[in-house]
Amino acid sequence: MRSLAAFTRKEFLESVRTGKLMVLLLVFVLFGIMNPAIAKLTPWLMETMAENMEETGLIVSATEVNAMSSWMQFYKNVPMALLVFAVLTGGILTGEYERGTLIHMVTKGLERWKVLTAKTAALLVFWSGGYWGMYGITWGYTAYFWDSSEVIHEFFGAFGVYLLGIWMISLILLGSCAFRSGAAPLGTAGGGFVLSYLLGMVPAVREYVPTQLLSGSSLLSGAAAPEEFAAAMLVTSLLALFNFGVALLCFNRKALV
Repeated sequence: MRSLAAFTRKEFLESVRTGKLMVLLLVFVLFGIMNPAIAKLTPWLMETMAENMEETGLIVSATEVNAMSSWMQFYKNVPMALLVFAVLTGGILTGEYERGTLIHMVTKGLERWKVLTAKTAALLVFWSGGYWGMYGITWGYTAYFWDSSEVIHEFFGAFGVYLLGIWMISLILLGSCAFRSGAAPLGTAGGGFVLSYLLGMVPAVREYVPTQLLSGSSLLSGAAAPEEFAAAMLVTSLLALFNFGVALLCFNRKALV
């Protein structure tokens, strides 16, 4: 297991050296601050707009914001955070193909499953740290500015989105292992997301698709119950495990040169 630990450590050191880890952290911190900040600034923006629009005869009504407004902003920003994460980490394996570094490590005795496990561990740590950091910042500022007693199931809804991110990671790795193109990971993840979104428009399967988890904002006000998302969580988890397994099979048979 020493080789696995060494390769995993190499992944983290490389992400620090290239600045990718710092960029990821800054992006998630920024989104975490933006969620309550946008909600807090909305009344001021609406008041400014009202003053400017009076001359044209348009009336902009006053807007009241609360903890729910901050959490709704959280769900609006999550897709963008997922996109940025995918763009920054999509080349974690295809970059190795282009540099030709994998062939040297594999010929020296490093098992392929250890390579893929290290890459997977790095992506999971990056996503977990960034996402829950964003959640924690949003939760802290929201609790500071407003009374959050009326907001319910915020953690359960956020956990569903976290599972969606893991499913996206599995698609990135699947695309990286099945194809050599640098655009393949993003294409696979994007294609899977779009397909899930389109299937979500079909009432018969809506409650089972991964992108249904982005609707977790309905949990906050009690408009939906946690059990309504249980099927989507289960399917998302099973799909992620399936994708990881297929990715490993593809990687074991893949020509590295």
